[in-house]
Amino acid sequence: MFCPLATCSIAYFDQFERMVGADQLQRPAWPKSMDAPLCACFGLTVDDIDADIDEGGVARVRAVVERSKTPDARCQTLAASGQCCVAEVQRYYFKHRGTPGM
Repeated sequence: MFCPLATCSIAYFDQFERMVGADQLQRPAWPKSMDAPLCACFGLTVDDIDADIDEGGVARVRAVVERSKTPDARCQTLAASGQCCVAEVQRYYFKHRGTPGM
């Protein structure tokens, strides 16, 4: 299983107490690395979402939501969690859209 907590140094663990540290990942993964794309399938970053917020729009977020419904979405193999990023993208957007300076 993937540990989705940003503050946890463990990336993967299983029921046999085997673990893979976030520092052992072959490529950065959100939220273990804030520089990693939030959406591994399509490369959407927090900077992209922040740009939508700054512009008062949702073009980039909407594009990822729409693309996530296509065969191009390979979340099970590209996302560290093996899950679609849409919920996390929307969570980030709504959390930060009312934040001053965002």
